[in-house]
Amino acid sequence: MTSTFMGIEIGKRAVGAHQQAMNTTGHNLSNASTEGYSRQRVEFSPFEPIYLPGLNREETAGQLGQGVTAARIERIRDELLDKRIVAQSSGEGYWNARDPYVRLLEQVYLEPGENSVRSKMDEFWNAWEELSVYPADIAPRIAVLERGKTLIDGIHERYKALKGLQDMTNGDIELSLSRVNELSRQIAGLNNDIQKIRAQGDSPNDLYDRRDLLVDKLSSIIDISIDSRDPDEFMVHTAGMVLVQGHIGRQFELRIPAPGMGTENNAYPRIVWQDIGDEVRFRSGSLAALVELRDHTLRSEIQTLDTMTMHFTDLVNEVHRSAYGLNGNTGNDFFNEHPFVTNVSGNYDRDGDGAFDSSYIFRINGTNALDKKAQVGLEGAIILSAAAGTVEVPYYPTDSVGDIINRINNSGAEVAARLNRDGHLSLKASAAADADNPDFVIRHIEDSGRFLTGYAGLLSAPGAEGAYDWDRADAVSALRGGAADYALAPTAHPSGWIEVNDALVKDPSSVAAGMGENGRPANPGNGEAAIAIAAIRNTQVMVGQVRSFDDYFADSVGRVAMLGEQSGRALETQNLIMKQLKDMRESISGVNMDEELSNMIKYQHGYAAAARFITTVNSMLDTIINRMGV
Repeated sequence: MTSTFMGIEIGKRAVGAHQQAMNTTGHNLSNASTEGYSRQRVEFSPFEPIYLPGLNREETAGQLGQGVTAARIERIRDELLDKRIVAQSSGEGYWNARDPYVRLLEQVYLEPGENSVRSKMDEFWNAWEELSVYPADIAPRIAVLERGKTLIDGIHERYKALKGLQDMTNGDIELSLSRVNELSRQIAGLNNDIQKIRAQGDSPNDLYDRRDLLVDKLSSIIDISIDSRDPDEFMVHTAGMVLVQGHIGRQFELRIPAPGMGTENNAYPRIVWQDIGDEVRFRSGSLAALVELRDHTLRSEIQTLDTMTMHFTDLVNEVHRSAYGLNGNTGNDFFNEHPFVTNVSGNYDRDGDGAFDSSYIFRINGTNALDKKAQVGLEGAIILSAAAGTVEVPYYPTDSVGDIINRINNSGAEVAARLNRDGHLSLKASAAADADNPDFVIRHIEDSGRFLTGYAGLLSAPGAEGAYDWDRADAVSALRGGAADYALAPTAHPSGWIEVNDALVKDPSSVAAGMGENGRPANPGNGEAAIAIAAIRNTQVMVGQVRSFDDYFADSVGRVAMLGEQSGRALETQNLIMKQLKDMRESISGVNMDEELSNMIKYQHGYAAAARFITTVNSMLDTIINRMGV
């Protein structure tokens, strides 16, 4: 049965619904500039009619409605588009973080230029050529020393610049990881608040917006995926594991590697899960870009500089050591080399338990003189340490010594081969691709045949039993007769500490220019050693595809230029993609002023009509109550 005051109730509901819609419009307008805000709409619904099926009712035709109600306040959002933006955002974050560092890296290389390392090295070679012309004079020797110091200073400056960039990325990694942990905690806290509000039957739209904004920010730092199928267990995944689940937000931390796990190379801390300690490897996002820059791009540039420096100084020292100065002194290195270990056999305690367990050897020379063009007449396979495990280098009877050397240098092994001045086979360690391995340490040499044993005089026996392996103390006992010529591994990053020999600076007459004969010092006019050192300039001395020092500088400039070009183009592409996606989301979820003002007028008119309706019903009731009577 209808009530006399039913009209008042209908009008009251209409006034309340339109007032709520008007307030929602005001809320939209107020947050038009709020980051991450999604516009909201009040969804009107007819109130339940007075008669429902199955209940006793009057004989009245049809159902009698009871006005309108605000069923819910809906947040305008496209979830599929949100997931697409989250997936794409990590790519934009990756290149946004990488591009500035690549630009800084380009500034480190001043090639070509008057103050570049290449220019200083050219001046160094020219000084030796000048000394070869005037080997009996002091002035050219002083020039050689000064040019040597200038060159080393240039190498030091480049190392410091690269190391500085690496330290900068490490600082940014620490800040980014702290930000990730904070976002994880905040998202988990919002999940908890959202769950409580939902339990009361409300829709926490503003909290949803805050959570989505935090997810967007997180997705630009690390690659994530979201799972919102269960509203009470909103989940965020990264690196194949759950980062946030409901009110639980997991954390990351930085940990220094254990002794022996790359710590010899001054390794930086690694990102691990705080609760289980497993290392985390992100695929994209700004944090992944920073880690890749620190641990791969910049580390590779430093290793390349270290490799060039080690080859350069080792070759110069090899000639200078065997030559004589103006004062008759010999056996002096032109550059100081500092070994990583003090043990004469290269023994080192890698795991820190107090006992020697490894051998750190940089260079091993055979004892037999070889002819580069001679065919070896032997067959077998040389097994050398590589970036991952070992690599096998076969050789055949028709191969010349030069063929085998080239095959070793192009095999991908982390060992380089050459014939030294005496024609002896020289194997040198290169920089290690795996950060867990030390640089410039020969890790494994093995030969199934006789090339490295009887022919080159480097190993004592063929096969695994005669192999040299760094993973034990006194590994040099596997060398030919246990007394082969070898050099200890240098202290990490030689490009940062190698200097011109102080003894030569104090006495320039000790700078060697000539070769002796039959144990006698060189004649004052002998410039053979200076010529030999100057000739290193165009000698094929490097590793793999980079043959000479000129090739090294050309390769460095080209490599850095390509990095810059790749970074710029990729960033531009990612920015365009993200702009399109965000514009699309803004067109759906953003606040449109014209639309909101139009809605405001509509709700205002609805409110006025409802108020007018109440006034009319009130007038009717007044007529019935006050004006009907006897």
